[in-house]
Amino acid sequence: MTLLLVEDDALLAETLAETLRLEGHEVCHLDDGSAARERLAVPGHGVSLVLLDLNLPGCTGLQVLKALRDHDRATPVLILTARGAVEDRVRGLDLGADDYLAKPFALDELEARVRALLRRRSPAVELTVGPLTFDTRQQRFTLQGEPLTLPPREQRLLACLMHHAGTPVDKARLAEEAFQGDAMGDNAIEVYVHRLRKRLGDGGVALRTVRGLGYLLEAQ
Repeated sequence: MTLLLVEDDALLAETLAETLRLEGHEVCHLDDGSAARERLAVPGHGVSLVLLDLNLPGCTGLQVLKALRDHDRATPVLILTARGAVEDRVRGLDLGADDYLAKPFALDELEARVRALLRRRSPAVELTVGPLTFDTRQQRFTLQGEPLTLPPREQRLLACLMHHAGTPVDKARLAEEAFQGDAMGDNAIEVYVHRLRKRLGDGGVALRTVRGLGYLLEAQ
């Protein structure tokens, strides 16, 4: 998921972006309302959820929200604001915001609100490779009916391989799709593949190396 964080407080934005990336999301941060309005100006902007401060330079968060809703009613918007006035929150909700959080807030609550909004946006889809399943809405894996808990990068790696199950995926595609543009060398990818193989064990799913083609996930 690509999240757009529009927040002009640099320290807060850094904390929020890191928190959301640890949840497995790609985060684009902008600190100016005009830049955010331009980023969201056209259909096909590629943003799954907007986290939007109201008090911004350039133009206000409410102006960004109105411009987005003029052509896009589907992308969820979570307002983040220090403003205490009820009128600001009501105005944001009337313009089409889906939820709001008043600063200061707990990071756990932010993560929960983001998950809820993304679930509401996305239909439930379950991928299956033998005894391995992946609920794409909940972002949860099970292996032989038991939860399979993975660190964020291994989770993204396995999700990518499941989307391409039965077809070899090369390292360049893994770097682009699974690691979302992170600087990942071939050796680092090999390390994550090795760790993932150990976690899958003899659970009925094989992660094979296909020489010259990449990595192949298939049921044993």
